[in-house]
Amino acid sequence: MSKVIHIPLDERPCNLQYPQALANMTDMEMAVPGRELLGEMKKPAKVTLLHNWLKDEAKQADYLIVSIDMLIYGGIVPSRLHTLTLQDCLKSLEIIQEIKRVNPSLKVFAYNLIMRVPAYSSSEEEPDYYEQYGEYIYRLGWLTDKKEQNLADNEELEEYTKILEMLPEEVKWDYFERRKVNHSVTSQILQMVDSELIDYLIIPLDDNSEYGFTAKEQRQLMLEVDRKNLLDRIAIYPGADEIACTLFARVFCESHSYTPEIALRYSSTKGPFIIPRYEDRSLSESIKSHITAAGGVIVRDENQNNVLLMVHSPAEGQKYMAESSFAMEKRHRSYFSEVNIREFVQAMKHQLGKGINVALADVAICNGGDHSLLQLLQKQGILGDLLAYAGWNTNGNTMGTVVAHAIIASYYKGEETLPYHEKASRTFFYSRLVEDWGYQSVVRKYVSYEVLPTMGLTPRYLGGHLEEVTELVNRKMEGFIEKYLFDLNEGSIQINDVHLPWKRMFEVGFTLSLNEKMEKVEESL
Repeated sequence: MSKVIHIPLDERPCNLQYPQALANMTDMEMAVPGRELLGEMKKPAKVTLLHNWLKDEAKQADYLIVSIDMLIYGGIVPSRLHTLTLQDCLKSLEIIQEIKRVNPSLKVFAYNLIMRVPAYSSSEEEPDYYEQYGEYIYRLGWLTDKKEQNLADNEELEEYTKILEMLPEEVKWDYFERRKVNHSVTSQILQMVDSELIDYLIIPLDDNSEYGFTAKEQRQLMLEVDRKNLLDRIAIYPGADEIACTLFARVFCESHSYTPEIALRYSSTKGPFIIPRYEDRSLSESIKSHITAAGGVIVRDENQNNVLLMVHSPAEGQKYMAESSFAMEKRHRSYFSEVNIREFVQAMKHQLGKGINVALADVAICNGGDHSLLQLLQKQGILGDLLAYAGWNTNGNTMGTVVAHAIIASYYKGEETLPYHEKASRTFFYSRLVEDWGYQSVVRKYVSYEVLPTMGLTPRYLGGHLEEVTELVNRKMEGFIEKYLFDLNEGSIQINDVHLPWKRMFEVGFTLSLNEKMEKVEESL
């Protein structure tokens, strides 16, 4: 049994528990640090203790999947808030060289985010001054990037000058100094790949756009990757919280000598060419990155493959994409004229009937699954026949999760089987339906916009009502299960330990168990 160590990006379920759920489907052991070593949102992890834990675990491990942001800064949010010097950061990086010296055969699969630039003013996950200046900082990045490429017009150049003069000097110093340090750290990590201390690296782009500080740094890093001839070992593409799942799938494929062939089918003819909200490239190019990074290859044949990935895609990108919180009547007209759910479901049903392994990437809507599609699949009686599903947050979050799950599940649909794989796989599958569809698109929407305003609360501020709101969320999620997931081949669903990890509505945590279906036996009289 191969041992994999996982150092997560932060302590939320998507980063800590999803990769563990994937590992539980396999014959691989995953070791993760105890919750007490990790932080909480803006509170960084106990980095020194985390390093000590890693040194001990790495002595007899085969693979390490490691978030550099956790290893150095103590998590994703602390990476945007720290006051560490470059020397401090490079000192923390020495832990990788140290554990490789003790265990030279250890393979290191790392990921290190380019620091995001949100387009809105909120200090919830950013420095305090982002509450007042966030939109200006985002706009400054956009204009700086265009200016340096000689693409800015006179009006944009005037705006650039005004914003630069308006931002306080202390804000500019703090923000740009941190970006400089983080970018220098990433450049050093490229060198570690070149010297083979790191075997494979993903540099995710979190909340990025066509122009900006993130786009600028991405180009600089890509040029460096090309100069070092490391395109086969370093990937840079949109994503964040799903990357550990992607890397585990890659580790799985390598350890099992498996190269899954994945075919694609879209719900919209325009789907492959749109640029999703929060990303900088076409959907098709993004999907290529996710599949390649996870160890798979794309094939054209819908009938001869290991997985048919059905991509529920929008027909218009960026600001025209719907959010799960939007009312149906406020969706862009293309959702009704350029996305053919009816044909998509019919094709899915046909392929499932032929025994094809079908996985569903539900990315037509941001921050939750498409209720219209999913209730139709449930009505047609084929929802539970899917191999894998995801529909949470951004395209990247969804794509990386469903591809990783589909790869592992498809392997065990072949000759090799494990007695516990199927139940672990189906448990994760239904967890995704309960969270991505049930919570994100139904329950969260109702609680956030129908209930919280009557309590004087907002989705990002629950005040002293956390317990009360959590109990309501629990009841509504159970009601969703009773309504939409009541008739399963695998049995019945039960959820426990429902909680709101960062004391807000954006994410939810819970445990899900599948209770085996009891066959009715008639007593003979």
